[in-house]
Amino acid sequence: MRTILNVIWLVLCGLWMAIGYAVAGIVMFVLIVTIPFGIAAFRIAGYALWPFGRTTVERRDAGVGSLIGNVIWLVLAGIWLAIGHVVTGIALCCTIIGIPLGIANFKLIPLSLMPLGREIVPTDAPFATR
Repeated sequence: MRTILNVIWLVLCGLWMAIGYAVAGIVMFVLIVTIPFGIAAFRIAGYALWPFGRTTVERRDAGVGSLIGNVIWLVLAGIWLAIGHVVTGIALCCTIIGIPLGIANFKLIPLSLMPLGREIVPTDAPFATR
């Protein structure tokens, strides 16, 4: 079931959202000071391509640096990526088949707003990193 959902996700919205994260990552790499944000953007782009079967957990070793980084990320790219998730989620929820995908898109909004201090893990072991 995960594979079917991931393939449908990839076709309907995953590719476009991953491209959005990749563009944000490239911009972050160009700005040089924000290279860690670019790495996070590319990590989330992979998650946006194939999200079912994986989840995000909070990292215990993330400190004040991630909080400050999340505020900078929010201003530079987070708002725009969250708007993309909202628009795509609403469009998917307009169809009956797309409702589960729209809900999954809405679940990605907090990650798009504050990606630092989070880790992507398989759903089989969400507590393995804690």
